[in-house]
Amino acid sequence: MSKKNVRNLALDVLVDIEKKRAYSHLSLHHTIETNKLSPQDVALLTELVYGTIQRRDTLDYYLQPFMKGKIEHWVRMLLRMSLYQMIYLDRIPDRAVLFEAVEIAKRRGHRGIASLVNGVLRSIQRQGVRSFDEVKDDLERLAIATSHPLWLVRRWVEQFGWDETKRMCETNNLPPEQTARVNTMRATVEEVIARLKQEDIDAVPSSVVPAGIKMTNGNAAKTSVFHEGLITIQDESSMLVAYALSPNETDVVLDCCAAPGGKTTHIAERMNGRGRVVALDIHDHKVKLIEQQAKRLHLSNIEAKQLDSRQAYTQFHAETFDRILVDAPCSGLGVIRRKPEIKYAKNETDVAQLANIQLDILRAVAPLLKRGGTLVYSTCTVDREENEQVIAKFLHEHPQYERDEKLASRLPSSVAPYVHDGMLQLLPHYVCSDGFFIATLKRKVK
Repeated sequence: MSKKNVRNLALDVLVDIEKKRAYSHLSLHHTIETNKLSPQDVALLTELVYGTIQRRDTLDYYLQPFMKGKIEHWVRMLLRMSLYQMIYLDRIPDRAVLFEAVEIAKRRGHRGIASLVNGVLRSIQRQGVRSFDEVKDDLERLAIATSHPLWLVRRWVEQFGWDETKRMCETNNLPPEQTARVNTMRATVEEVIARLKQEDIDAVPSSVVPAGIKMTNGNAAKTSVFHEGLITIQDESSMLVAYALSPNETDVVLDCCAAPGGKTTHIAERMNGRGRVVALDIHDHKVKLIEQQAKRLHLSNIEAKQLDSRQAYTQFHAETFDRILVDAPCSGLGVIRRKPEIKYAKNETDVAQLANIQLDILRAVAPLLKRGGTLVYSTCTVDREENEQVIAKFLHEHPQYERDEKLASRLPSSVAPYVHDGMLQLLPHYVCSDGFFIATLKRKVK
């Protein structure tokens, strides 16, 4: 397949994401599978889609002086994608970008649109793009330069300060890396790396998690190593949850919001396939995903159920579980690197509504934990309203619970320094992972 056709596909995906609110990773996966692309074409398609979304607001800032009047949505997207290549992809000559952009415009529109696209891109080629120095407000300048919504930049600066926010925004625009968790019940890290090498996938041990590996090329999800259940694709920050929970082989564990099963299966592996892990999800089709993962990994100690965790008390007696995980639904503001469209889709109202749901789940499952048991609350966001503030409200309402001050001792040394008051907040630039939050609470014996 020619690169010209790959750009056509990339434009389709970009339009699908912005107009239909499709998820970038799902739309990309569908396009790749449907068109049976070569590895080289997959790489280009992925770069164009993620890069254009990540830099959307920056690209619009550059384009604005050269645009007059209203243009069709797909034309704007074509201009963004083309300008992204001209500015950020040095290996692609401008002449190739311009030629193919004009050809796409001709096929999708008419000569007038092709002329407009050609004129805008050639003007930028001649004159260059404007400086961010034209933006006088510091927050607005950072928002445009890193392509993050102004409300989000302002909120992060209030919560974390200027320097941390700047580094977080910059890290969010880096390409995501694929990491995986080794099923240590069935193989060692060294054995898995060697097996992947036989399938032309280069991997190295994780510097964050002992059971983790990081791919330096290729897609490990397409290998026999994955299909045989020796690995699970998972971010390193997400792997930390099972370490925080630290289940014993005889425990009965509740995973409240479990799909698609990454943390569930890690917990089950840490229990050496023994004990019992009850995994809940509100959607039946997602329960099936958990069951599929358990089967692939040869884990028989997982029991998946369709149930809203806020109704768990209707199915289980009080003090049933030794350990409970609430990996709560959240804004996902820690995974912007993997799902860049999130930063444009969310707003402050969403954050507040999610915080209420998170607290409701904690309230509902709190009576189900045995005295002396451990409750872990985790999210893949970096917002304090969904993290520290939820925990503070829960503890205020539930004096029978307290912070677990021993969390750092159970986590890998790579992240232990970021633990404070029984809580871990990883920002994306700390260990180059997803942004992630973990709090551990203990139910008092008396």
